[in-house]
Amino acid sequence: MNKLKISELFYSIQGEGKYQGVPSVFLRTFGCNFKCAGFGMPKGQLSEERIKVAQFINNYKDYKSLPLVSTGCDSYASWDPSFKHLSDYYTTDDIVSRIMDILPYNHWVDEHLVITGGEPLLGWQQLYPELLSHSKMANLKELTFETNGTQYLSSDFVDFLKTWKNSRNESSLTFSVSPKLSVSGEKWEDTICPDVIHQYETVGVVYLKFVVASEDDILEAEKAVKEYRNKGFTGSVYLMPVGGTFEKYQMNTKSVASHAMALGWRYSARLQCDLFKNEWGT
Repeated sequence: MNKLKISELFYSIQGEGKYQGVPSVFLRTFGCNFKCAGFGMPKGQLSEERIKVAQFINNYKDYKSLPLVSTGCDSYASWDPSFKHLSDYYTTDDIVSRIMDILPYNHWVDEHLVITGGEPLLGWQQLYPELLSHSKMANLKELTFETNGTQYLSSDFVDFLKTWKNSRNESSLTFSVSPKLSVSGEKWEDTICPDVIHQYETVGVVYLKFVVASEDDILEAEKAVKEYRNKGFTGSVYLMPVGGTFEKYQMNTKSVASHAMALGWRYSARLQCDLFKNEWGT
């Protein structure tokens, strides 16, 4: 049986985007094509916080013991090879069994499944059909892939997702796409991929969620949205404040919300910061 490398599997409240406030199971896969070391840093500089954490790797036995970082990617351990030993491989049966254990009624009722990362569409696409086709997953109604929007879906996976969606009454398939702006430290030509988003829209509902910290970031988000719209993107756009820690997040919430209103876009809070201070497993 095939196995997925899983960083985290937990039950919480969805803190971001369209399903904010919805009880959700989060399945976080290991691996990403970006580092996003620029978040929270002066323009042109990259965070070394995760590198400093890795220097004392023997002090950390699991995700819960890892420190939060105020700069760079807040889920750094889900992709940095220095922390790969904290992520195990699980069979579909293992994953489903764990999901059933953490659901309130030990089966799907009205909860939401979020497959996230890292980048969940990088390298694992061929394994998801086995998971989603499991008999104990039959009552799942709402599925979201949290993605950076750079990975095309294979034709086989597209066919599977269309069939999966159509075989379930009132089911919802969503792509929560967080394109990385220059504030992330990544390059525009690598991160802004309108053709990929267009493909996602042929399969399910798609919305864009930009992490921003300044007016320059918001201007860049406007430029990106124009490119997506020019390729036919019709979905909603969210602005969300940067913030790997509660203190960092609180610094610009009102400003980002005001800009979202001025643009007619949606504002996304980070409920995981408000409720749990952005701890691992939340």
